[in-house]
Amino acid sequence: MLAKIARTLPIALCAVVLTLTAHSAAPAQSVDAKSTTSAIGEAGKDSQRRGDEFAEAAKLVTGPAGNPECVWLGRRVVGLLWRDDLDTAFRHLDLYDRFGCPGPHIQQAFRCVVRQGNIDPKASPESINARINDRVQACWLNPAVAAQPAATATTSAMPPPAR
Repeated sequence: MLAKIARTLPIALCAVVLTLTAHSAAPAQSVDAKSTTSAIGEAGKDSQRRGDEFAEAAKLVTGPAGNPECVWLGRRVVGLLWRDDLDTAFRHLDLYDRFGCPGPHIQQAFRCVVRQGNIDPKASPESINARINDRVQACWLNPAVAAQPAATATTSAMPPPAR
């Protein structure tokens, strides 16, 4: 009997210690109500912005390329292609095709992004990502726009023709 108690006593003491430490650590992990409210507010603004982007795409892009699922997946594919993440881009492209989204729109949007040229590599990574996302969004909505920014940059750098 004593041997049985001697074997179970350390196990019981460990269980009690673990239970007490778990209860004392819980208050240290409390969440500030202000930060929770601000996080919920930011999430609401982000979802509203996305909804506005999808509504704008539905108005400007004709056909299935304007559907929200095609817009979301297509923009991701174009961005991943630009970042040279081909494996992930092709996995997203499979989903894009599965939803019945048009493949030529991906080609046109990517062509538009490429024609705008490289982004300044000296900029911060956040700035680079924002610029890429802005380009992809603009090219998704109107793939024909791409040549204009690059053309204006090259023409302004060239001297006027001699007369």
